[in-house]
Amino acid sequence: MANIIEMPKLSDTMTVGTLVKWLKNEGDVVKSGEILAEVETDKATMELECFFDGTILKVFAPAGSQVALGAPLCAVGKPGEKVDVPAAPKTAPAPAAEAPKPAAAAPAPVAAPAPVTAQPAAAPAAPASFGERIKISPLAKKLAAEKGIDPSRVTGSGPHGRIVREDVLAAEKSGSAKTGAISKSGGATFAGGAVGAKGPIQQERAVPVSTMRGVIAKRLLESKTTIPHFYLEIEIDAEPLMTLREQLNKGLETAGVKLSVNDFILKGSAEALRRVPDVNASWHGTEIRYHAAAHVSFAVALPDGLITPVVFNAHDKSIFEVSKDAKNLGKKAKDKKLTPAEFTGGTFCVSNLGMMGIPKFFPIINPPNAAILGVGTTVTKPVVKNGQIAVGQTLTLTLSADHRVVDGAVGAQFLAALKAVLESPALLLV
Repeated sequence: MANIIEMPKLSDTMTVGTLVKWLKNEGDVVKSGEILAEVETDKATMELECFFDGTILKVFAPAGSQVALGAPLCAVGKPGEKVDVPAAPKTAPAPAAEAPKPAAAAPAPVAAPAPVTAQPAAAPAAPASFGERIKISPLAKKLAAEKGIDPSRVTGSGPHGRIVREDVLAAEKSGSAKTGAISKSGGATFAGGAVGAKGPIQQERAVPVSTMRGVIAKRLLESKTTIPHFYLEIEIDAEPLMTLREQLNKGLETAGVKLSVNDFILKGSAEALRRVPDVNASWHGTEIRYHAAAHVSFAVALPDGLITPVVFNAHDKSIFEVSKDAKNLGKKAKDKKLTPAEFTGGTFCVSNLGMMGIPKFFPIINPPNAAILGVGTTVTKPVVKNGQIAVGQTLTLTLSADHRVVDGAVGAQFLAALKAVLESPALLLV
C-alpha cells in the first residue's frame, strides 16, 4: 500500500502551509531523508523531508497551493502500485496574484522611446536616459560588458542612434562611461544609472504578501497595539569587551574559535537574567509565568522577514558553547533547515543591528516574552576616564519591556546588571 505524505506541523502556530515548489516530480525515485519540496509556514520557508523509500506515484497538491495541516501532499510507493486519490484534497488555490508568470516574460518598459525618423545626415543620438531601452548591437553589448562600460552613457553613431563597436571603443578611450565614473554633471555612475539621473528607481509592481510576512505583520501589530511597551537605554564602556574578544580570538585561532560581540551579548543577557530573574517572564492573561531557565533567542534576518532561533539554557552554557550554538542555528536559519523546536520556546530575545552601523534602536517585543534587547554598533568617541577626556569605545543597549510584567525599576536593574558583566567580560568566562 502506498504511503501518503501529509502536510506536517512545521511551527507552533501553523494552520496551513504554502507549497512553494516541488523538488521531486511524479515518477522520481526517492529515498528516506531526501527533500521533496519547500513549504512556506508562518515562520519560514522549510524543507519537506521524505520518510519512505520508493517512487513518487502521485502529487496531490500543486506548487503554489495552500494546504491544510494533515492534508495529503503526495503518495510514495512501488512503481505501478494503486493509489487511492483523496476524495477532497484539503488544498486552497493560491491567490491569483501569486500565479507564476512565464519565465521568459520580460518586464514592461517604463516608457517606450519615441520613434525616430530616419534622416540622411542625422546627428549622433544622445546617451540613453535611465529607464529607456538602450539601442546597442550584440557585439557592442558584449564588448561594453568586458570593458566595464555603461551603455546608458555612450553616444550611439549607428542607425537611429544605435551603439556600435566603435562607440564603445571611443568611450573606453575617453574614460567617461566607465562603471562608477563621475559624470560631467557631477553625479557618480553606478550599475543602476547616474546619481541624480531622472527616471524610476525600480519597476512599479505589486507583490503578494507571503505567509511569513503576513504573520510577522499580524504578530507585531498585535504586540505593538496590545502590549504596553516602555523603553530604557544604557551606554556601556565597550573597550574591555573588545579587548578581551580580540585576545581570545587571537589566542584560540588555531582551535577554530571566533567569538562575536553578539556571543558576549547573548551570554551576558543570560547572566543578567540570572541576577534579575523577574525579566525572564511572560504574560499569560490570568497569570505571569516566571521561567527557571534562560532560553535566549536572537533575531536572524531572512529575505522575507526574520526568525528567532533559541539558545536553550544559555545560563548554564559557557560562552564558547553559546557561540557554537548561535553559529549553528544562524546557519540553519539561513539554509532553511531550522526545526520548530529550534525557534520556539525562547524566554528573552536579542536583536542586534550593530553590524549594520545602527547606533541604537528600540525593537518590538516578541510575545510572549516580557522584553527584548536592542544592540547597537560599537562607537569610537571621546569619553571621560579618571577625570580626563580620552578616546574610548561605547555601546548602546536598549530594552523594550512589557509594563504588565516588568516595571521600570526592574528593567533598569536588568540593564545595570548587563552593563556590569559586559564591562567586566572576564566574568563570562567563569
